[in-house]
Amino acid sequence: MAFEIAYKRSVGKDLAGIGKAEARRILDKIEKELPARAESYPALKGQFSGLRKLRVGDYRVVFAIIGAQVLVLRIGHRREIHER
Repeated sequence: MAFEIAYKRSVGKDLAGIGKAEARRILDKIEKELPARAESYPALKGQFSGLRKLRVGDYRVVFAIIGAQVLVLRIGHRREIHER
């Protein structure tokens, strides 16, 4: 099943704090892999139950699958992503 990718507005702020080359690499991986394989990524547990994560180097992309759409909620460094 192919998913449509959507971004929460706050993702723009997340990307602004990351270098341009790294942000481009993250966006390329999101656009390339999530539409076809979103369901194969690990689900989070605890208070983030129901969300999933995609690893891109030291960065994590937290997303939710809503029907036929993947909503990207946050992008951040692995040390800080679960604090927000």
